[in-house]
Amino acid sequence: MEKLRRGLSGQDDEEQGLTAQVLDASSLSFNTRLKWFAICFVCGILFSILGTGLLWLPGGIKLFAVFYTLGNIAALASTCFLMGPMKQLKKMFETTRLLATIIMLLCFILTLCAALWWHKKGLALLFCISQLSMTWYSLSYIPYARDAVIKCCSSLLS
Repeated sequence: MEKLRRGLSGQDDEEQGLTAQVLDASSLSFNTRLKWFAICFVCGILFSILGTGLLWLPGGIKLFAVFYTLGNIAALASTCFLMGPMKQLKKMFETTRLLATIIMLLCFILTLCAALWWHKKGLALLFCISQLSMTWYSLSYIPYARDAVIKCCSSLLS
């Protein structure tokens, strides 16, 4: 009923508090969404660590690329439990983070292609390193974080 009242009164989602937005995101309870967020995020971290450990095995670059990519995808998917998948997709493709999203998703795809189909270890490693674009994507959710990083890097270089 509250959603209907807000919709009819013309209130935007931005006017809601963060808690109200999270609670309206899906039909799952807040505790369930929080648990699945934590499970997905921890799985993402574990996959990335496992991939890094497998890197040192003979022929482990393929396993590293796959597990590292799966870890990043799981960490990214974990936020869908907090805000809902459609809202996550809408935010991912806003103009402020469109380029970072495209580069990040392209790096995921190219890493898996290089490791599994093309069998190019060097390319797989390069694309794994390029997955650090996820950091730039994540910074887009923190107000003025990108500007702070740019100023910090420019001051270090000058």
